Amino acid sequence: MRPTSPSRPLSPRIRTERGVVFPSPVVILTIVAIFTAGVAYLATQGKPPTEREVTITAAESSPSPTPTPSMPTAKPKPAKPAVDKGQVYVEVYNNSGVSGLAGRVATTATQAGWKVVGSDNWYGTIPASTVYYPAKLKRAAKALALDLGIRRTVLAVDPMKLDRLTVILTSDHA
Repeated sequence: MRPTSPSRPLSPRIRTERGVVFPSPVVILTIVAIFTAGVAYLATQGKPPTEREVTITAAESSPSPTPTPSMPTAKPKPAKPAVDKGQVYVEVYNNSGVSGLAGRVATTATQAGWKVVGSDNWYGTIPASTVYYPAKLKRAAKALALDLGIRRTVLAVDPMKLDRLTVILTSDHA
């Protein structure tokens, strides 16, 4: 400490006084970052990463037709039982202005093996030709739609019967 005289007020340090001055945190972090980068450079000896050489063995060049014990084998999915078309009731309805469309499609379905139990006109608005099905006949509905060239299958709604497939034809099927 410097003695103070009563006649002289406190003033900033005199140049001859020495003290410890700490650098700012930014300067300290910069020094640490440079030091860390230097250590990392020396650890890798300044060399860029090298590519590994890949050699192809004879086993890899020609795949074997049979699976090897180390390769997992895919288990075949069990075959789903085919739809028994003769056991599925089908009703065909015409919702287009084309006369006789339901009858012609009913004949096509019968020739494909389906058990058509009726055909008539449908009153209401249907967006496209559709096979409607109860949940238990979903697979059969997909098969019938394929047989008739219909792209749309939907769950059955009231007043449709829930023991059969209902086909409603629109002018897109004519």
